[in-house]
This record gives sequence, structure tokens and C-alpha cells, in this order.
Amino acid sequence: MAKINKNAVLLEAKGLYKTYTQTSGFFVKKQRIIKALNNVSLSIKKGETLAIVGESGSGKSTLARCLLQLLSLDQGELFFKGKNLTSLDVEGKKYLKRHIKMVFQDPYASLNPRMKIAEILEEGLLIHDLGNKIVRDKKMRDMIKKVGLEASDLNKYPHQFSGGQRQRIGIARAIALNPAFIVCDEPVSALDVSMQAQVVNLLLDLQEKLNLSYLFIAHDLAV
Repeated sequence: MAKINKNAVLLEAKGLYKTYTQTSGFFVKKQRIIKALNNVSLSIKKGETLAIVGESGSGKSTLARCLLQLLSLDQGELFFKGKNLTSLDVEGKKYLKRHIKMVFQDPYASLNPRMKIAEILEEGLLIHDLGNKIVRDKKMRDMIKKVGLEASDLNKYPHQFSGGQRQRIGIARAIALNPAFIVCDEPVSALDVSMQAQVVNLLLDLQEKLNLSYLFIAHDLAV
């Protein structure tokens, strides 16, 4: 087995800028430019966690969405495994979506209530045409067990789980495609303190087992 170079830079951002225009007033319109990202640069190595901590409205989630190319940048360069993410073709964007995943803040809103857990986990595997039905079923059972749930939970719906369990399902969905990099956008802010500790410990355990790199966003420095 080839030795993993943990010093290799996985994701690098150089001079990122993103602004929004806010319009106010009824008869006389006034516009205000909001600088969400102002010359942001960062680099994340394989197996590393970089934490972004700040109050609400400081641009944390904007940064996450720009890194995932869910929002376009006004200016700046973004590289993943040496690939320039700001100039990707269709195949490049599909590659990006497979290798960079996201764990969302709200475990209640991020899971489709009409889909069984098996369907939620299988969706990404189908989109990227990974394996036949037997391979996908085994993969889903492995993923759900990795996050501390049971294979029988695959036949349930999101409403049958607690907030902490739903976030575990969100994490299982994120790791199902064997990504190298996961953006955790305030993944425990909607959970109570005991659940927060469990989810953070799960993320640390998965990072060690799967050599994951995290961008961990939070507004609570203690987390």
C-alpha cells in the first residue's frame, strides 16, 4: 500500500472575495455592499482539521458554499488536489461533488422526509454510478454502522430519529462516496450539549479511520 503523504495540501484558497448587495427603503432605494469574504486565504492538508469560528453573519457559511462551488466567487483562486475549481467543466464538477461533501447545520431540514434512509444514502451512489445493487446495499449497511446506527434503520424515515441520530445519518451520507474533504457547517449547533459531544467524537473517529480532512465551522469556540 502506498504511504499517504499527510503533508500534501489537499485544498487551497487564495485571495477569496465575495460581496452581496443589500437593498433597503421603499420610495428611495438604498444599496449597501456587504463584504462576506474579504481576501480570505487558507490551506488544508490531508487528514487535517481547520476550524472557522465566528459570530453569525461573519461569512462562515458563505466561505463553505464558495469552497463547494455552490456560490460563485467575485475574485480569487481555489484548488483541490491541484485542480483549479473556478474553471471546471461538467466532468470536473461531478468529480468535485464526489470528493468534497458537506454535513449541514440542520439535521431536520437536510434529510428528505419522504425518503427512507436507504434511499437517502443510495442517492449519491446512483448519481455517480458506483456499484451494482448488491455492492450499494453492502456499502449502505457499512456506512450506517460506521456512524453508530443499525442496518435495520435503513428502512425507516427521518422523522423516526432524534436530532442526533439524524445528524449521524447526514454524516453517513457525506462519507458514502469516500470523499477526501468534508465541510462541517455548524454540524452540532442544533443539538443539545450531550449530543454535540457524541457527534464531535464520531467525526474525530471517522477522521482517524478514513483519513478525512475537515473544514469545521462553528460559532462556539468551546466546540
